[in-house]
Amino acid sequence: MKVVKKMKNILLICGSGASSGFMAAAIRKAAKKRKLEFSVKAASESQLDDRIDAIDYLLIGPHLSYMLNDLQEQTKDKNVKATIIPQAVYGTLNGEKALDLILKLEE
Repeated sequence: MKVVKKMKNILLICGSGASSGFMAAAIRKAAKKRKLEFSVKAASESQLDDRIDAIDYLLIGPHLSYMLNDLQEQTKDKNVKATIIPQAVYGTLNGEKALDLILKLEE
């Protein structure tokens, strides 16, 4: 019997949604290269409530790390895994490393 994996929906949040847009594009490119079905979108943290029911993973820009506990509390009943993108990954827009971070969350 063939197991069909559903597409994973990832939301990246930052203060305004601008820098996370570049990071999301880098992750989409890395996922495509590895033939992984990921939908990666970027938004400002104020849009999280509107999108939380449609995501599997929440990636948080390093400058919002102070919000991690609140965001994990917000996502815990939704079966959404949340983590901070390290500054070294975010600052260099390293889609490969960010994708590795997502895959680690799946374990």
